Amino acid sequence: MTIDLLDAPGRDFARVLRVHRTGRFDPTVEVEPGGWWWATLTPHGPGTLHIWWGSRGVDAEAWGDGASWLLDRVCGLLGEDDRVVPFTSGHPQVLAAQRNHPDLRFGHSDRLYHTMLPIVIGQRVTTREARRSWTQLVRAAGQPAPGPRPLRLPPEPSVLARQPYWWFHRFGIERHRADALRTVAAHAALLDRLDQAGDIAAARTDLARLPGIGAWTIGCSLGPALGDADAVAVGDFWVPHQVCWALAGEARGSDERMLELLEPYRGQRGRAVALLAADGWRAPRFGPGQRIIPIASW
Repeated sequence: MTIDLLDAPGRDFARVLRVHRTGRFDPTVEVEPGGWWWATLTPHGPGTLHIWWGSRGVDAEAWGDGASWLLDRVCGLLGEDDRVVPFTSGHPQVLAAQRNHPDLRFGHSDRLYHTMLPIVIGQRVTTREARRSWTQLVRAAGQPAPGPRPLRLPPEPSVLARQPYWWFHRFGIERHRADALRTVAAHAALLDRLDQAGDIAAARTDLARLPGIGAWTIGCSLGPALGDADAVAVGDFWVPHQVCWALAGEARGSDERMLELLEPYRGQRGRAVALLAADGWRAPRFGPGQRIIPIASW
């Protein structure tokens, strides 16, 4: 299947798609030069999608019961639905980042369930520990994906929802996050409805009602899953520092200060943060990160 995108030769598709990969060893994703493989659960069943691109454009192929569903959403995944309205005023740092990265776009997977699982695992732990737990969980509980690559599917909602909290300890996931994972799995049908509706405001409201799902998880999920260019990870350890350093020269910042600085970009705040990250803005680090001790060693 060949995809007709107007400006495909100049687009950085790898940057658009990387938000759907949780670390180098994510069993649901494989990255290759000029291509990307993704295994997921669709409303029609499991599926694997292969997208590749080059000077002639974009092509895609899919396998499994969800193949047609995945192929219908390739343009959305690649950010074709993101109608970018350039910033004409704001901080010089944001405007410079926009000039440097004019092709930055938000894609959407329409897979809230898949998107939220690794994000919930990332609550209150280091990135390295979260990636390890996600990899172990998928390898243990996910089924082999259809298609020619040795990918694995995310665990079925019914599998996670029926597990006791202590079952997750083997993956370094304590009770709080285990309960949140079970909540996400138990409400998979709701997440499917939110995917289909595509109403970001309604999704934000409904997700906030789920126990264990707070502002950080919602802010991290709505961008990759629904293409929300205004989503900000309130409660993140590093993002407020990054924004405050880039826009105000303040090495440390709070959520309140970050949102104050981002107010001129309301409606596109997530895009402003993504532009700063793409331009290499990082807050200074003053000490080592905290080491996470696996539950098994307690």
